[in-house]
This record gives sequence, C-alpha cells and structure tokens, in this order.
Amino acid sequence: MKTFVCIKYVPDTSEAEVKVNADGISVDSSRFSFDINDADNYAVEEAVQIQEKHGGAVTVLSIGPKESEVMIRMAMAKGCDNAIRVEDERIAAFDPLMVAKVLAAAIKGQEFDLVLTGCMAADDGQMATGVALAEELGVPHAAMVKKVEILDGKVRAHRELEGGLMEVVELTLPAVLTIQTGINEPRYAPIRGIRAAQKKELKVVNLDDLGLPAGEVDAGASKIVLEKLYIPEVVSSAEFIEGEPEEKAEKLASILVKGGLV
Repeated sequence: MKTFVCIKYVPDTSEAEVKVNADGISVDSSRFSFDINDADNYAVEEAVQIQEKHGGAVTVLSIGPKESEVMIRMAMAKGCDNAIRVEDERIAAFDPLMVAKVLAAAIKGQEFDLVLTGCMAADDGQMATGVALAEELGVPHAAMVKKVEILDGKVRAHRELEGGLMEVVELTLPAVLTIQTGINEPRYAPIRGIRAAQKKELKVVNLDDLGLPAGEVDAGASKIVLEKLYIPEVVSSAEFIEGEPEEKAEKLASILVKGGLV
C-alpha cells in the first residue's frame, strides 16, 4: 500500500486572545502556538496502522512554512516514511480548492493507493479540501470516515452520518478518504522514532518544482474574496438556574413570561 497523508499546520486559539490586524483581513498570530490539525492527527494514525497491517509506505504531504517541519517530523516519528512540504507565498491558502490543486500536483505522477486527510481544518472550519483533492486526482472518495477496511483492490469505508447513523461504501483503489476524529487513538511518538525521523527524507518544493502555474492557484484564481475579519460582539450571556427542580421550573417560567416568550 502506497499512502499519502495530508496534514495542516494550524494555530491553537483556545487560550489565546485573537486580535485582527490593522489591515482588517489577517489575524495577529504572534502569540499563537501551532501544531497538527486535530483531524489530521487521526489520519496519520490510520495511515500508519494500514501500513503496519498491509505493508507499503506512507508519505506525509503538507503546505506550510519551515516552522511546520517540527509537526511533519513528528508524523514521521510515528511511522510515516518520508515527507513533502510545499512552501510558496503565491498559493491562496485561504481557498480549499486552490489548496487541493497544489496537493494534487504534488501527488500526480506518483503511484498511490490511498490519500488520507482530516475531515475538517480547525482554523477555518473548511471541509472541502479532501473531497476537492479527490476530484483533482480523478479518483473516488468517502468523507467523514470512522472505520477503514482494506480489501482486494478496494477499500470499505464506514462513514459517519447525522444522528449517529453509519453508511458503508466500497471504493475502487486508488481513493481519497477524509478521516473523522475518534476513528482510532493516535499514538505518542517514541524517542527512538523521533531520532529516526531526523534522518528521513523531507523534500521541500514550490509551485515551479511542481510544474503548477501560479496563476492557477493564487489569489487571482480564487473565487473567494476575503473582505473583512472581525471579532463577534457579545450581546448576551447564559444564565444558569440553580435550586430544586420545582424552584428551577418556577424561575424558568418567570423568565419566559417576562421575556414575552409565553
């Protein structure tokens, strides 16, 4: 099995104050800590488990700055064999369709059976990159996958639907799967693996190396226009009702009456 796993370098904003820069279309990231996108971490683990069971090799693929190499090396420390990092300021990274074109350009021309991505990016909430990548590669895909079974020339994917339902589909290889969190339990990288990862190949390329014209993936090619970023204004807050059930019911009824809701 030849597998590519696509990962993204994202900021952790859970405990940091988010400030919009003076230009109104970018965020001050100087106080953010960055790491692998959560769903992508599960995709890495799934790729390594498939490799351990069926053999083959796993290539990490990422678009990002040099700082992201720590994240990429950590994925290799967990068992991935090599990596490709794409760095080019001309890429319209805010557009998942442009990102998909770049990822596809890095994969095309190479043999592959599976491409795994996370189901969603934590920074922009987009869920389009993985399925757009499948379209660019001209292969079938399944999204929100919670279980993967490798068959003879096929993959059986169990997809999570709304309401806790599962859909089971079979795809002919090669294929793209977007991995849902909870599909597995991501491992910690062992010390031996961290040391070994430093010797594994990490190839850095740009659009010219990929043979992809910048005009096809830059801001001019994107149909997304970012006009303004702003911090949502807090106009109300939640109220917690304390007391015994009867007291809570009485207080709630009073609030609803005063608010003209009943």
